[in-house]
Amino acid sequence: MDQAQQLRNVVKQKNQESILEHARIITITSGKGGVGKSTVAVNLAIWLRRMGKKVLIFDADLGLANVEVMFGAVPQYNLSDLIYKGKNIKDIITQGPMEIQFISGGSGIAGLSNLTKDQIVYLVHSLASLNDMADVILIDTGAGISDNVLEFVLDSPEIMIITTPEPSSLTDSYSLLKALYRNPTFSREKAKIHVVVNKVNSLEEGEAVFSKLNSVVSQFLSGTLDFLGMIPQDQELENAIRSQKIVSLEREKAPSTEAFRILTSNVIKGEHEQIVVHRGITQLFINFLSRK
Repeated sequence: MDQAQQLRNVVKQKNQESILEHARIITITSGKGGVGKSTVAVNLAIWLRRMGKKVLIFDADLGLANVEVMFGAVPQYNLSDLIYKGKNIKDIITQGPMEIQFISGGSGIAGLSNLTKDQIVYLVHSLASLNDMADVILIDTGAGISDNVLEFVLDSPEIMIITTPEPSSLTDSYSLLKALYRNPTFSREKAKIHVVVNKVNSLEEGEAVFSKLNSVVSQFLSGTLDFLGMIPQDQELENAIRSQKIVSLEREKAPSTEAFRILTSNVIKGEHEQIVVHRGITQLFINFLSRK
């Protein structure tokens, strides 16, 4: 039996068991590296916790470990240990500040294409338990349009693209969106795409950058984007990044800290506007695996 058939069986069993998917899934991505994607992820997590949400970050970046560096916590286990070494889901969860939890995908993501039926079942049912552990699951992908990045983005009900005013960043953001919209498995009706503009001098500049990107996406891809907010150029944020600290924890009066608070408020305001679909973390991984 091939992996596709194994997955169909898992989907059937999952539907029969009516596993409730209630955690909100937001996939954070970017067209290129160096735009502050992981910085947005961890500061968003901090403010979500302050606003009463239980948060889990899934670090799906194979090349870097920015989340664990910023949290100052080294995971003992990752997704590979869950799949191949018999660890349970709680074993691979690392505690960050303010009871924020995170999971390192590690090399486990690269090995998802060759799972046995038993491994698939164990993975899917293990991930289902995350819905009881978190209100919001943030997936921090790698940068660019590699297959591993696109697979996560394709099946996410909410996508947050981080860009900057640099022409190369806007070009790469558009390339990512073009790859997304032109993929036959992407459903634009079932996904909301947010844009966060980082490293700007004002809200007006952030809105102008968004308008440029939204205009070309509307014209050439017939898509619609949502402006979620901006993060200003801020020396205190730069100092925190260089010190491997989180600005929202270390510099509560910093302009960027206030911007992250506003950004998070916008995220929470939108939670009741989401299309109600059964596309939680387990369904995302089922769809991910079915294309491998």
